[in-house]
Amino acid sequence: MIQFKEPMTTDVLIVGGGIGGLCAAIASAEAGRDTLVAEKSDSRRSGSGSTGNDHFLCYYPKVHGDDITPILQETFQSQIGGFHDPRLTLRFLQESIAMADRWLEWGINMRPFGPDYEFMGHAFPGRPRIWLKYDGHNQKYVLTARAKKAGARILNHSPIVELIKVDGEIAGALALDISAEEPAFRIIRAKKVILATGTANRLYPSAGSPGSPFNTAFCPACTGAAQAQAWRIGAKMVNMEMPNRHAGPKFFARAGKSTWIGVYRYPDGKLLGPFVEKATRYIGDITCDVWNTAYTDLIHNGTGPAYIDCSTINKDDLDFMREGMVSEGLTAVVDYMKRHDLDVARHAFEFMQYEPHLIGRGLEVDINGETSIPGLYGTGDMVGNFRADISGAAVYGWIAGCHAAETAKNTSLKEIGDSAWVRERAELYSSFLGRKNGGTWKEANLGLQQIMASYAAAGPYNVRSESLLKAGLKYLGDLRENSVASLSVDNAHGLMRAVEALDLMDNGEIIMHAALERKETRGMHCRSDYTFTNPLLNNKFLQVWKEDGQVHTSWRERWGI
Repeated sequence: MIQFKEPMTTDVLIVGGGIGGLCAAIASAEAGRDTLVAEKSDSRRSGSGSTGNDHFLCYYPKVHGDDITPILQETFQSQIGGFHDPRLTLRFLQESIAMADRWLEWGINMRPFGPDYEFMGHAFPGRPRIWLKYDGHNQKYVLTARAKKAGARILNHSPIVELIKVDGEIAGALALDISAEEPAFRIIRAKKVILATGTANRLYPSAGSPGSPFNTAFCPACTGAAQAQAWRIGAKMVNMEMPNRHAGPKFFARAGKSTWIGVYRYPDGKLLGPFVEKATRYIGDITCDVWNTAYTDLIHNGTGPAYIDCSTINKDDLDFMREGMVSEGLTAVVDYMKRHDLDVARHAFEFMQYEPHLIGRGLEVDINGETSIPGLYGTGDMVGNFRADISGAAVYGWIAGCHAAETAKNTSLKEIGDSAWVRERAELYSSFLGRKNGGTWKEANLGLQQIMASYAAAGPYNVRSESLLKAGLKYLGDLRENSVASLSVDNAHGLMRAVEALDLMDNGEIIMHAALERKETRGMHCRSDYTFTNPLLNNKFLQVWKEDGQVHTSWRERWGI
């Protein structure tokens, strides 16, 4: 058995030190609560926002006017607008400018172009621009420093591997200390727990380089831990069957396509879309936000590839774009172009659609960010009924941190004692260490990707069906059983990766169960046995959860304003 370190206690435990986790930690600590952040890596450079960002969804009355309704509608119609409970989205927008003000005060340059906020990118001509353009290259360092200044403790290299529930409420978590080659466990008792573990990547084969699972547009260490761990203790998930596919440079998986200032063209030079003939820093070509499958469609029908053409923009906007790439964290792309004498002013760049992943799909939370498990909260990319990417993580991290801190005042620490659940999971993970002649975590991960791509594939040009999904669940069960029996790791790092592979299998199971229940075709969930979109489901979300070993599903109406 892997050894246990001395247990820790805290009022509010934050699981994940990304954007949402750090903002939650700052809010909780500034409210006077003892606050602990458990981070898998190092909070100064972890998560999908690790190297920067340059767009922050925001409602600013000075620019947008006093009526928030048009901005709310623009949010729903944007590339992140598909699966929102409007009640949550409204609260986010109302509090978004205050978050931008805080970031500016703390040292993130939210006004890099003058004395006031500027909005540009991801916009239709003649419509409100809702994305504040900023320089986020230092955001993780700034937020880490602010959290520490507020009094939060940060426990780096300590991923949470299990949540602990007592009498139906959250009681703490089991952490895995990977700071040394020899791993160790630590029980953390907490009055409240906030999950902020980011996207779920590595579920499907990498579109740019199958077999190389870390070539992803988002952080490859974000592997759906929150969804898996909350699933195992009975929390409700929503919209898990609805995959998302991002896009960017072909074979070089980097998000941030709105940072590129150009227009999309067919190989013969004809424009892909009708929105703009010449892009500027304020209005780029939004065609591929609207026509999400464009890059794949053009390859499939033979009229492609699709290119982004930046040659017609002026020199000031070219320089602006290069600076924006640094703000967005695209320095690897910039360095590659320099080394190979590639110039956006002279060369067209082919774009592609990346593999499916989960962002804005996962835990169901209420207006305060609390899940169906009392005392357990969620914020950021692993929330299933609200999405606003980096600004959404920040704002709802703040909301959840404030609410958890306030309610923790009248909450007592629960006695975990000799938990059978903790003992079972600790024994499972300990069995992998030093096992002879077993399989590797990467083999388990690639096996999952093959199953997901074959039996729960995402569109376009891929279908799901009852027979495929049931076969996938059977094979996934076999893979899990074989992995539990044979996974072998040599050290703490390998054990962390093995836990990630098992978490991803849980995510795959949730997706398949939900996909079975959604008997229609909608977006990239394409059912060959239900080829139409059912209008009766237009304003409904599909909940899925596990209780007493049984999977349950239920439909509910969206929460209106």
